[in-house]
Amino acid sequence: MADAKVIPFDEDRPRRRPPRRVRVAAAPEPEAVAPLPAPGAEAGTGPGGGSWDRRIAGGLAFLRRRVTGDYEVDDFGYDEELTDQVLMSLLRPLYDKYFRVEVKGVENIPKEGGALIVANHSGTLPLDGLMMQVAVHDHHPARRHLRLLAADLVFMLPVVNELARKAGHTLACAEDAQRLLEAGELVGVMPEGFKGIGKPFGDRYKLQRFGRGGFVSTALRAGTPIVPCSIVGAEEIYPMVGNAKTLARLLGIPYFPITPTFPWLGPLGAVPLPTKWTIQFGEPIPTDGYPPEAAEDPMLMFNLTDQVREQIQHTLYRLLVQRRSVFF
Repeated sequence: MADAKVIPFDEDRPRRRPPRRVRVAAAPEPEAVAPLPAPGAEAGTGPGGGSWDRRIAGGLAFLRRRVTGDYEVDDFGYDEELTDQVLMSLLRPLYDKYFRVEVKGVENIPKEGGALIVANHSGTLPLDGLMMQVAVHDHHPARRHLRLLAADLVFMLPVVNELARKAGHTLACAEDAQRLLEAGELVGVMPEGFKGIGKPFGDRYKLQRFGRGGFVSTALRAGTPIVPCSIVGAEEIYPMVGNAKTLARLLGIPYFPITPTFPWLGPLGAVPLPTKWTIQFGEPIPTDGYPPEAAEDPMLMFNLTDQVREQIQHTLYRLLVQRRSVFF
């Protein structure tokens, strides 16, 4: 994967067909096994017994499908069943209990069809993207899935690479983004990239450059709306007070963060602070009214990029004024 050529998000590439669902090659089918008797069927069923019966039966069916290969992934490696039943379940306690995320404006996300969600990026580690993914899945009436565009570094890391693909993430390039949008998917992008996630604590909630407007060009080509998203709370989970640049170059990473707890406390210093989060989705900016050649107009792309950035920045300021405390 390290040798793969990554196409810049702003570069045009030929359109390809929408992602298709493919079935994983199944292992030989095991002999049929009679279903286990429901707990309590012989000794009496207590309160909630039916619920536990369904959970156990669902869990056994899930394990059987994983073992036999009877599940589907799309061209990008996205495994919807694994994401819903395992990955989201692992992230949900962090979302609900630790960061206590409050979601606003989820009704601004379309109920169906493609849309590009553009958000600010912060926090030293990209937990904000994962929390945004849970917010869309759990709070949107249609329980939609958000497909995040990630940096190539994500797909060079062992284990992380596979998990990212399974969760629906893909490379932050124009071709992949356009294929997903044209297939009616929700796509999430954080244009600040490493400039946002690795900025010092003194620059918290100050948006960095949004690049050359590649995400706007992609939305224009697909004719899908752009939904600005503002995230408050992620900036304080790892207050980055320094950057060991020499060590970062040796390790081949964009930055090596120094926080009040890391690396001084070792692995314990990698535990994020339990800040209180707010995620707000703004009103969508339509793009379907522009002619096809609009995607090649640099002035239009600049204006739309600036409009999205300003909307996110103003919402961040408003949420910060309304916030009672970093932790409550």
